[in-house]
Amino acid sequence: MLENEMKLGFGCMRLPMDGERIDQPAFEKMVDTYIAAGGRYFDTAHNYINEQSEPALRKALVERYPRDSYYLTSKLTCMYFDSEEEIRPFFELQLKTCGVEYFDFYLFHAMSMGRYEKALRCKAFEQMQQFKAEGRVKHIGMSFHDSPEVLEHILQREPCIEIVQLQLNYADYDNPDVQSQRCYEVCEKYGKPVLVMEPVKGGRLAQLPAEGEKLLAELGQGSAASYAIRYCASHPNVAMVLSGMSDQAQMEDNLSYMKDFKPFTDAEYAAVAQIREILRKSEQIPCTACRYCMDVCPQQICIPELFSAWNNRKLLLPWEPVETPDPKSCLDCGACETACPQHLEIRKLLKRTGSVVKK
Repeated sequence: MLENEMKLGFGCMRLPMDGERIDQPAFEKMVDTYIAAGGRYFDTAHNYINEQSEPALRKALVERYPRDSYYLTSKLTCMYFDSEEEIRPFFELQLKTCGVEYFDFYLFHAMSMGRYEKALRCKAFEQMQQFKAEGRVKHIGMSFHDSPEVLEHILQREPCIEIVQLQLNYADYDNPDVQSQRCYEVCEKYGKPVLVMEPVKGGRLAQLPAEGEKLLAELGQGSAASYAIRYCASHPNVAMVLSGMSDQAQMEDNLSYMKDFKPFTDAEYAAVAQIREILRKSEQIPCTACRYCMDVCPQQICIPELFSAWNNRKLLLPWEPVETPDPKSCLDCGACETACPQHLEIRKLLKRTGSVVKK
């Protein structure tokens, strides 16, 4: 399906920003660099970056390159439909927003048992297969955030799913809240190639505690991010590793080791196993900054920024106070926790973060 492609995918949930808007010229330069190096896979969703990602991709990619020179993935996101009748209009809107006649891959977004049940009620699987029959979706898949048991339940019942996007990184290898490896093994069992999301865990694996940095320095000259991405790409059933790159330097770093990809060595596996234990003891908040909590927080508390600043301060890394509504203004509604793919106890964790709020 993606055989013989460079395994580095361009994830468009995190992009170069100019204030609250995507920095379009910087994004276009990154697209040009990626394609010149042989990259072809772009991943987006309608809700990414406050609904800016799809139109930015249209300008940076679709309007500047032939349609057969790249793969474009977008997603059917549950928050945009509540009935069978609302699915096709949303799909048509996405095609129009992206400026294409078809998606190479169209994924059920952030699938969990609850979202699966909603998809069944709304006959979303039938709709998705109709889109494929019409030639406007080439491959059907899903991004997934739940247990291995739920993943197997869905794959047993929905043979139309051809590919699965999973959170996979060395920190979450056996994390009981994510269960990366067990979910990967379910995909292997059912013959479903894996698209990897969050290989650097929202940037947390690019900024390691000093002990972790020392272990990687003993291996060679690669960046911390390079080990995280190569770890994922070394799994034989991984078809693509998505990297959310926020600037040109990150793009060039990623391409430097993925254009001529070399699988992990035994020494590298041993090093990241040690780093996994170091991270467990560091008591970091394992937020990936996906910002799904921000989509639903009625108080608009800057949850990812607070968690990032708190983590950096704890690790003695540079940090700045966060300008945000006071975490004490939390209404305790729990919407953030329902939306969180990491299953974090956000309301409890917010109580730690008052010391990093800008006064």
